[in-house]
Amino acid sequence: MTYFLTSSSCLPDSPALNPANGFVDELRRALPGPCCALFIASDPDNPAHTYRFYNDMPDSFAAIGIPFTQADVLIRENQGRCGELVSGADVIFLCGGHVPTQNRFFQDISLRKRLQNWDGVVVGVSAGSMNCEELVYAPPELEGEAVDPNYVRFFPGLGLTKHMIFPHFQETRYEVVDGLPTLESSLLPDSAGRRFYALVDGSFILGRDGREELRGEAYLIADGVLTQISREGDAIRL
Repeated sequence: MTYFLTSSSCLPDSPALNPANGFVDELRRALPGPCCALFIASDPDNPAHTYRFYNDMPDSFAAIGIPFTQADVLIRENQGRCGELVSGADVIFLCGGHVPTQNRFFQDISLRKRLQNWDGVVVGVSAGSMNCEELVYAPPELEGEAVDPNYVRFFPGLGLTKHMIFPHFQETRYEVVDGLPTLESSLLPDSAGRRFYALVDGSFILGRDGREELRGEAYLIADGVLTQISREGDAIRL
């Protein structure tokens, strides 16, 4: 399996794929010809966001020379076909959304187990990338979560990577939920004994052949300290 764990796969305010840090070149390498695509909903009961991504990507991939021969969306209504749809896909998109909601659907369809012997390409975007982790870290995102004493921040993921990712860092480093700054009230204290990789849009983790590379600008949050570890154009082995 090859996987791309992106903060955002597209250019700002555009459905065109972002070529920064070799993303498009590596996609062409991983998908050298026409392919069958599967989009797994981040919210299986309200999949409008996933369908927008599904509608954009055929043209975006065709523009870089990777046409889709077929494209399907996996939602609640057709989750009984999950095994068939996953096994028939060459590339699977895990779209952005609310991390815990998406994680529950992945658990419902046993996606981790279904991917264990699947040999294709995974493209994670935002929440989709976060849910690819062995142990998923999901800081409060929606109003009410930051002040909810029962809000769960860590739960099992798909196990593609052991690295915990925090996306859109060019914006989310200034995010405030329930009047609390996410960086200072969640990320820094929650990083005690842990390591979070904060990615800006255009950066990604590339995994293949049992190895991982971090491409582009990124920051490490560990033991309460924020440090920039790479810049645009960099590629570092994880």
